[in-house]
Amino acid sequence: MPTPPSLEPADPLPTTPEATPFTIPDPQPQITVNLAALNGFVMLIALGLMVIGWVIDFAPLLFCGALVALLVALRITVPALSRWFVRFLTPDERQILLGVLGSLGAIAGFGQILGVYQRINQWLIKAKWDEFGSWAEWFGAVGQIMIAVIAVYVAWQQYVISKDLTIRQNTITQQQTIDAYFQGISDLALSDEGLLEDWPQERAFAEGRTAAILSSVDAFGKAKILRFLSQSRLVTPLKRDGLLGRAILDGEGGYAEDRVQGLRVIDLGVMLARADMSETDLRWTDLSDAYMIGADLSHCDLVRANLARAVLFEANLREADIKGVRFFYGPVETATPRSLTAPPDYETGAHTGAVIEKADFTRVQRMSEEQRYYCCAWGGEKTRGTIPGGCAGIPNQLGR
Repeated sequence: MPTPPSLEPADPLPTTPEATPFTIPDPQPQITVNLAALNGFVMLIALGLMVIGWVIDFAPLLFCGALVALLVALRITVPALSRWFVRFLTPDERQILLGVLGSLGAIAGFGQILGVYQRINQWLIKAKWDEFGSWAEWFGAVGQIMIAVIAVYVAWQQYVISKDLTIRQNTITQQQTIDAYFQGISDLALSDEGLLEDWPQERAFAEGRTAAILSSVDAFGKAKILRFLSQSRLVTPLKRDGLLGRAILDGEGGYAEDRVQGLRVIDLGVMLARADMSETDLRWTDLSDAYMIGADLSHCDLVRANLARAVLFEANLREADIKGVRFFYGPVETATPRSLTAPPDYETGAHTGAVIEKADFTRVQRMSEEQRYYCCAWGGEKTRGTIPGGCAGIPNQLGR
């Protein structure tokens, strides 16, 4: 019995490139042209033709060279300008630029339609050019004046810049001086036992340094020094050992105060007389017993400052913030200003108050009723006239 023929083909068709019975020939290699080099070569030839045509005075050759150079230049610059506009100008900015160019073109077209150029041409023909000589002299004079104005302006700007630099340099120098003072006082005041012992010579040196620096710094420098001295307890009368002179601890981590017989490391005395401390921060400073005759404390922040027994005769406290300022000790009804002869009584307040005669309290901020009563009672007529809210019903204890 004959065998049936197989259903599978004898020679299957190739399905992969590897099985392809023939090879496709490689294409011919392409020639790459450097357009930049070609443009440069053509540009050089065109410029050379222009020069030859110019020299031999042959117009057609000159025209052809100029035309080719222009076309090549446009071919080089137009794509570069297009890329620049796309890179550096947003679509809105490109629209604005196009609108400006269109507006200028429209104005030029309307000028031609309305005959503006013809009128200008007629005016130029009829103009008397000999008169322009005097006009030129006027314009020259105006130009000289403008140059002088510009020179004055430049000189003024140089002065302003120089002044600013000088102020900054002075500020830096002053801060360095204050830092050196802080370090010197700290080294002088501190010893192995603690706060400065009761050696008069050392206290005299400390007071001398303080008096010298307070007279050589501005208002803000004075405020920094006073805050340092107050927070360091160097201007507060401290209770001291009668034999050793050492400051006595109060049992709460600090030094005990003694307003009656205590000694200050630095006694401000008259260092602040007539001093300008306006618009500074003097919060929580101890200025008690200081002679601040005629001092300028206007616009100061004096919150919680101690001004008891301070001499504020003719002082200026205009628009200062005096919330919580201590002007006296004890009840306000029995408190009186300091006296040169009578000792202070810190229980009744007698002779513990500040001397505020002829002081200016105009528009002071956050004055309490006790402060107002004391200032009205012991300020005199001139001071009473500056107290916010008036002094109605409060007697004038000074009588003048």
